[in-house]
Amino acid sequence: MKVAIVKYNAGNVESVKNALHRLGVEAILTDDAQELQTADRVIFPGVGEASTAMNYLRSRGLDKVIKSLVQPVLGICLGMQLLCQFSDENETDCLGVLPYRVKKFESDAL
Repeated sequence: MKVAIVKYNAGNVESVKNALHRLGVEAILTDDAQELQTADRVIFPGVGEASTAMNYLRSRGLDKVIKSLVQPVLGICLGMQLLCQFSDENETDCLGVLPYRVKKFESDAL
């Protein structure tokens, strides 16, 4: 099984690759459209800020690639947030794969 991790300049991608390796799963870390499209599974991790990450994805055409994937995609942390329609973080339009809006926790409500 070919597992691809989306490489997009957002934090914990190497940590995810190392965790998979410890479980006996070899994965490739890539920002190549063809590698992502031909993978059996795609992991979309990330730590960071939504607008910066979306700008990076758009500048490399990865936004369109991720939206076109038909195989299972696991979003982790920022990766999951970016799969949604919108993030309150800097009023960011995201990928729109999931019909949700990511809302910021208000500190006075915690």
